[in-house]
Amino acid sequence: MTLVEPPLARPYRKFLPADSAVQYLDSAGELTGSEARYPRPSDHRLVEMHRNMVLGRRFDQQATALTKQGRLAVYPSSRGQEACQIAAAMSLRPGDWMFPTYRDSVALAARGIDPVEILSMLAGDWHCGYDPARHRSAPQCTPLATQLLHATGVAYGENRRGRDTVALAFCGDGATSEGDFHEALNFAAVFKAPVVFLVQNNGFAISVPLARQSAAPTLAHKGVGYGIGSEQVDGNDPVAMLAVMDEAANFIRAGNGPVIVEAHTYRIDAHTNADDATRYRDSSEVEQWLGRDPLTRLEKYLRGKGLLDDASADALTAEADTAAATLRAGMNVDRPHDPLDLFRHVFAEPTPQLREQQAQVQAELAAESEEH
Repeated sequence: MTLVEPPLARPYRKFLPADSAVQYLDSAGELTGSEARYPRPSDHRLVEMHRNMVLGRRFDQQATALTKQGRLAVYPSSRGQEACQIAAAMSLRPGDWMFPTYRDSVALAARGIDPVEILSMLAGDWHCGYDPARHRSAPQCTPLATQLLHATGVAYGENRRGRDTVALAFCGDGATSEGDFHEALNFAAVFKAPVVFLVQNNGFAISVPLARQSAAPTLAHKGVGYGIGSEQVDGNDPVAMLAVMDEAANFIRAGNGPVIVEAHTYRIDAHTNADDATRYRDSSEVEQWLGRDPLTRLEKYLRGKGLLDDASADALTAEADTAAATLRAGMNVDRPHDPLDLFRHVFAEPTPQLREQQAQVQAELAAESEEH
């Protein structure tokens, strides 16, 4: 009798989760010496990644400051997760699609979107601020996991049209407990939709630790159950992140179907500026993760290879400060608001009730105008 290999074993054989998170750099920025599972990114790409991370962290710091000044209603910091977001953005081609969460502003900035436009929604604008079609980046998603279905649908549709398009969907560890997560992975697996699911496992779904969310050995192993490529990586190791994300995109473009990547990282700041993280985690835990800072690790590595020195580091810091000043100036400009926009984009054809409400607002505005 001839044994037939199960068909599900073939598509993802070369993309199964490592026994431990893929890592190239230790916390001191030195190569670990372990055998590489994936090609190491070129020096040129790592220098580019470092620049994007420096600019991204300064952007994040400035956005956090803007909340204290009342210019933003809320801001979810991504401090400590820059390697995840920058590597994801850099793994995409211009024609690929990105589906970010509310915490992935740094990834959008790395895609070349104006930081003022990125923060417009958090400043209170009714739309996402940037043009999704132009930048091939969906609006930042606040509901957990709904963007995963959108990414899967776009990836499937692009594939049906014969286009070489990859969709990349971000989510956090909390989103993996949502039904939309499982529906997206299952559909993507069955129809081989070219989508990367990047799970930034930062330890907490707001205040709920991972141990209260899943009993799986890793979140990456959830992909194995759906028959898709799966991997786990040290999300605070920029070299490993870029290597894995590049390989995931290549794997998908070769027609192997979707991939899930779990990045082990940490949310250094609170869930948002409105959250008190001291209520559910110890400061000693935060200190331990500060010692694994992704920006520090990459900087030490580049300096060790002679790819970064004091002069180039100072120039990059000055560039980041200039960008932050431009962001501050842009956010200090009051945007004109038309109250009638409340009614213009609700339905393609306004309902009688909506027309009545619009007429009431118009009458009130006209009365106020006459008074002044």
